[in-house]
Amino acid sequence: MTQAGHSFLASLGKTRLRPGGIRATNWLLSKATITKDTKILEVACNQCTNAIDLVKKTGCSITAVDLDKKVVDIAKHRVAAHGLTDHIKVEVANALSLPYPDQSFDLVINEAMLTMLGDKQKNKAVAEYRRVLKPGGVLITHDVLLMTDNQDQLVSGLQRVIHVPAKPYHQANWEKLFLDNGFDKLDCITGEMSLMNPIGMIRDEGIGTVIKIFKNAMKAKNRTYFKEMFTFFNQHKKDLGFIAIISYKE
Repeated sequence: MTQAGHSFLASLGKTRLRPGGIRATNWLLSKATITKDTKILEVACNQCTNAIDLVKKTGCSITAVDLDKKVVDIAKHRVAAHGLTDHIKVEVANALSLPYPDQSFDLVINEAMLTMLGDKQKNKAVAEYRRVLKPGGVLITHDVLLMTDNQDQLVSGLQRVIHVPAKPYHQANWEKLFLDNGFDKLDCITGEMSLMNPIGMIRDEGIGTVIKIFKNAMKAKNRTYFKEMFTFFNQHKKDLGFIAIISYKE
């Protein structure tokens, strides 16, 4: 099994693929003023779970992008199934070179993607987010947090288990990333990762969906990889957490 960890979990039926789960996402969104007139860009939208929820609550307009064409196709289907194609436009786009003019959006949402990029790519992506934000715009991000000094061994293990060259940061380095790229002030929370924590999974997905996920996980073709991921994240629950950051463009 060489499938990326987030794609594998999605194939089992997991819809929330963020390290801090719905708790972190809800905190981020509670800090942003969103109305039906707010223009939003969501980068790495995955299956548009957040976008669908947000439009239903606020009536806003969202441009949702992902680099994976297969994921975009799934997202388009889900958006159509919810009757939201007039509010959510789903496109293939690269975070490092966004196809939108300067100062196009009031809010940029990017969850669980920057961790997957190298240092230079992280800086390029954050600079792009700032470029497309209007003055006074807000960037909300949510990523994996390093909570140990044993960084090299832990990161190597993470990369091995999720099949992605991930590079999470400590809190100070995450904050520095946004400040160095022109954002003027920050607000953040940190906490335990809920992605593979049973209680966190129930909070994020509901008991019915979690039962479905575990049934799929125990199929012969999935069992070994799921156990590997489940064991790693629960063994390192004190070493890997989440950070949710609000970055403001003056």
